[in-house]
Amino acid sequence: MAMAMAGVGVGSTSTTSLPEEEITLTVKWSGKEYTVRVCGDDTVGELKRRICQATDVLPKRQKLLYPKILPSKLADDAVLLSSVPFKSSLKMTMIGTTEDDIIVDQVESPDIVDDFELPQDEAVEIKDKHGNKQKLRRRISQYKIELRNPCREGKKLLVLDIDYTLFDHRSPAENPLQLMRPFLHEFLAAAYAEYDIMIWSATSMKWVELKMAELGVLSNPNYKITALLDHLAMITVQSETRGIFDCKPLGLIWAQFPEFYSSKNTIMFDDLRRNFVMNPQNGLTIKPFKRAHSSRDSDQELRKLTTYLLAIAELDDLSTLDHNNWQSFSEDNVKRRRHQ
Repeated sequence: MAMAMAGVGVGSTSTTSLPEEEITLTVKWSGKEYTVRVCGDDTVGELKRRICQATDVLPKRQKLLYPKILPSKLADDAVLLSSVPFKSSLKMTMIGTTEDDIIVDQVESPDIVDDFELPQDEAVEIKDKHGNKQKLRRRISQYKIELRNPCREGKKLLVLDIDYTLFDHRSPAENPLQLMRPFLHEFLAAAYAEYDIMIWSATSMKWVELKMAELGVLSNPNYKITALLDHLAMITVQSETRGIFDCKPLGLIWAQFPEFYSSKNTIMFDDLRRNFVMNPQNGLTIKPFKRAHSSRDSDQELRKLTTYLLAIAELDDLSTLDHNNWQSFSEDNVKRRRHQ
């Protein structure tokens, strides 16, 4: 199995970059040249994401080499590009292989690290930080959401993670359906009556499409999926206590479909609460679905959440709710809020 190598030249003679200065890189890969644009306040992880967008080599499969720079520095996704002394006379080498050239197990997907709770004041700071808002604006201009089905007038929006939310991606199985969360299709069909549905995974689009097709989500006659989003739609943020991590900014969706969706009518389910750090008022941390073979008979999470989704669908503003206390929510709450 051959591994392709890419050369990267910098369209600037400066040896360092200002934090917000745009850096234009010429990427040579598999006999072709691509233009990749990043900023000084982006990280190595974001550079890999942009190279992936151009070459289809996933960030986790990229190895970056640059003259006079320690390989360990470019292996650290948290390193800011403004600290890397790029020169127009030198080229970066990317070594990597596309997914099409790799034989992978059907349940393979990127490792998911442990979740964590950010202090309230730090979470607010991340959401409101100017640099993170800039990253979101850049992502909005770079990432185009492709609709599989039209957005529907008057419907709210449900955004769903895949791994450990809809599917146990780590347990072994002969058939992917054995790892599907109980009541998945019933849940999606019921939610579809009031919500458009988008699937957003921190994996590649190829894996998202494959897994959703295997589970029958893309062909079910009782509901339709509005769009699929992958890891390229995420942005990187930094926490003082937890360091660098990726998250899923719902502002990307709202900016591209402002006539349909906003913070008032959107809710996102994810087993990792940090994924909605940019929109904490719209996130619901779902109980992870793991060890499918032993937990399948007892897992009732989607059945219970169906009741919650349909109950709050009548409300004008979902962002005023504390979604992480959803289990204590009742029909009486809806009635009180409706008359406020």
